[in-house]
Amino acid sequence: MAEIEIDGGPADPARLAALGLINYGHFTTLRAESGRTRGLALHLDRLVRDCRTVFGAELDPAEARARIRRVLPADGAPVIVRVTVFDPALGLERPAAPATPHLLVTTRPASTAVPGPLRVRTTAYRRELPEVKHVGLFALVHQRRNAQLDGYDDALLLDRAGRLVEGTTWNLALYDGRTLVRPETDAALPGVTTALLARAHPGPQRHEVLSPNDLGRFVAAVAVNAGVGVRPIAAIDGTSFDPAHPVVAELRAAYESVPGDEI
Repeated sequence: MAEIEIDGGPADPARLAALGLINYGHFTTLRAESGRTRGLALHLDRLVRDCRTVFGAELDPAEARARIRRVLPADGAPVIVRVTVFDPALGLERPAAPATPHLLVTTRPASTAVPGPLRVRTTAYRRELPEVKHVGLFALVHQRRNAQLDGYDDALLLDRAGRLVEGTTWNLALYDGRTLVRPETDAALPGVTTALLARAHPGPQRHEVLSPNDLGRFVAAVAVNAGVGVRPIAAIDGTSFDPAHPVVAELRAAYESVPGDEI
């Protein structure tokens, strides 16, 4: 069953309406099972860092951790937890007013099925404040929707120079037969799952400036985020990759070998 709380209590409609109407805040999403999650410290660090950027305020990571712990299922079932930081008193007229951030914590059941491969297309779009995981998701959902209407599963974003950046809600990694390569860019969200995978994967890795014209030299590609872990990509635009390449299983195993932190 899904849970939703604000500051550890019932989520009253008035404060939820403020988030929906103003749509100003930031969040992190994690997958929890049996009271544990991978990269907990990185998720908490993100919340603290982004709170300073978005609100100019300090957030207590211990409080955020306690709020997450409160909503976890007693039976340890896997769930996706989202922690959203917002100020229901902040209005459109004066968003620069001193903020008092509040924590909206929600859960939804996490799938245990291995995710199938994605077919994605590239599209030119740069997220606002890309270093922050903010709640302004309209444009990303719109890009995903347009891609799906054209027969794809999702969109891969390009910067103004036509270079590969990130997916709508995931980071990209490509494999050339020897080395795992990630786009070199300042326009992508620093992903927690990407950071954990970079530590866990034993093979050579590097960052490189990439354009769609470079895709043909890669044999495998994956989408990476906390919700699904490692998901194969079958095609980007007209370039196909092997979704069953052994490196996909290696990357998934490397990520799953990361021990979960007790929440």
